[in-house]
Amino acid sequence: MQTLIFALVQGITELFPISSVGHGVLLPYLFHWPNIQSSPAFLPFIVMLHVGTAVALLIFFFQDWLVFLRALFASGSEGKQRSTRSARKEFLLLIVATLPAVIIGGLGAKKFAVLFATPRVAMVFLFVNGLILIYADRLLRRKGTKTASQLTFGQAIVIGILQSFALIPGFSRSAMTMVGGLLYGLRYEAAARFSFLLATPIILGAAVKELPKLHHAAHGMLQMALIGGVVAGIAAYLSTWFLMRYFKTHEVKALRPFGIYCIIVGLGTLLYSFIA
Repeated sequence: MQTLIFALVQGITELFPISSVGHGVLLPYLFHWPNIQSSPAFLPFIVMLHVGTAVALLIFFFQDWLVFLRALFASGSEGKQRSTRSARKEFLLLIVATLPAVIIGGLGAKKFAVLFATPRVAMVFLFVNGLILIYADRLLRRKGTKTASQLTFGQAIVIGILQSFALIPGFSRSAMTMVGGLLYGLRYEAAARFSFLLATPIILGAAVKELPKLHHAAHGMLQMALIGGVVAGIAAYLSTWFLMRYFKTHEVKALRPFGIYCIIVGLGTLLYSFIA
């Protein structure tokens, strides 16, 4: 039951801008699951759930990745060349935007791992995440007009740095990258798509680093992680389907409901931690 709850929450919250890692830290605390939270396999278990999410994203955006692959080797008419250059640039932007999180995560991996086991850190930064979402919506006084390929490489680096905030539980990776994209003039739908595409390499990179630890985990943890990954993947696919349609039809104040949710959950659980 714990595995299924974890997986469903992960699959939903990874794409929604409400911090999947923050929720993953709060769940054991609120439901008193110390056997999971104190396990050395807790972090790689969470990463396995992220793998399910990454697979769901690969399936959902399979055509996009196929276009990127073709663009790397394509040539043709002037019209096709413009389309190819656009796809090739977007692919390079994704690579550039991935680098900051790889560097920052690698340099401070142990410190960030400690933060995974501190619920109050997740509570505080979940609250801050909500404030950022609402503030970003207030700043966006007009609809964005750009597509992802119109970003500069410098802007991609900034978005990548913002993505690194998700190493701290409570900060949402999708929230930070979407806010960055929106402030640089992307449409909500384009910002969401770029954020979701950007999730795949960083999640798979974390998996390569953390999953081997499951081999040394307690008996049964690997099986639970695999089941959880499948459930998380299904939930993530449905979440992506919903969010892409949501951001396509809500071009004004689309982040506000998520911001309000984060503020309520973050502040509510923080107050509970002092009372309980």
